[in-house]
Amino acid sequence: MTNQSDKGTVFRALHDRDGAFIIPNPWDVGSARMLQGLGFEALATTSAGFANAYARLDGQMTVEEKIEHCRALADATDIPINADFENGFAHDPPTVAVNIARVAEAGVVGASIEDYCGDPKKPIYPFAHAIERIAAAAEAVRGFGFPFLLTARAENLLRGVNDLDDTIARLQAYSAAGADVLYAPGLTTIDQVRTVVRAVDKPVNILAPMVAKATVADLAAAGAKRLSVGGALARAATTAMLNAAKEMRDAGTFGWLRGMASGREVSDLLK
Repeated sequence: MTNQSDKGTVFRALHDRDGAFIIPNPWDVGSARMLQGLGFEALATTSAGFANAYARLDGQMTVEEKIEHCRALADATDIPINADFENGFAHDPPTVAVNIARVAEAGVVGASIEDYCGDPKKPIYPFAHAIERIAAAAEAVRGFGFPFLLTARAENLLRGVNDLDDTIARLQAYSAAGADVLYAPGLTTIDQVRTVVRAVDKPVNILAPMVAKATVADLAAAGAKRLSVGGALARAATTAMLNAAKEMRDAGTFGWLRGMASGREVSDLLK
């Protein structure tokens, strides 16, 4: 399956079927191909994992770099790719609309737009302005001519604004503005997940690692549809590398070689 329209149709169907599905987050072409080889049905980019791979912090990549990253992942895989498109790489609604059209042209069939503005003192866009940004992106998506899912992210809980009521109000407003999927990263309990799901009328993405001890079955039972892991897979790979390097440096041993994937296994997943 290499046609973008076909990928978009499959991606929409994943959101329409019963239960929840995992959408893991690769950080480069190799990790994307291996996750596809393991049988995952869709993938989502990670802004943090992508940035860290270039020795930068989350939020420090340019829109051109993000678009080319998305193009590389979409070209290298046969399954739907959703872009973590941060704040759309613009504050004003018209430029958000232009940019989401640009990333769609790169081959992805979904993208998230968040309401985090980057100002540490006032991290979240004002309510009305945030809605205008989602509405502009949704208007652009309607003109694509192929299935494309717009995810609206309410960033309060992830950015130190501990206000679930405002988060839900924003998700409801983003849905009315045209978002197809809703996402409030930072939910930490099944009760919070259940509360959000019951309050909205669109599929809900959950940042699964933040929900304490939750399993896929737990999150599905709470009504979640899409389960992503953000930068956690990239950090897991980094952790393994750091631990191996520290063992060599401090102990002069190579115990980290035990249990690692064989070259054959990696090669098979990259085919």
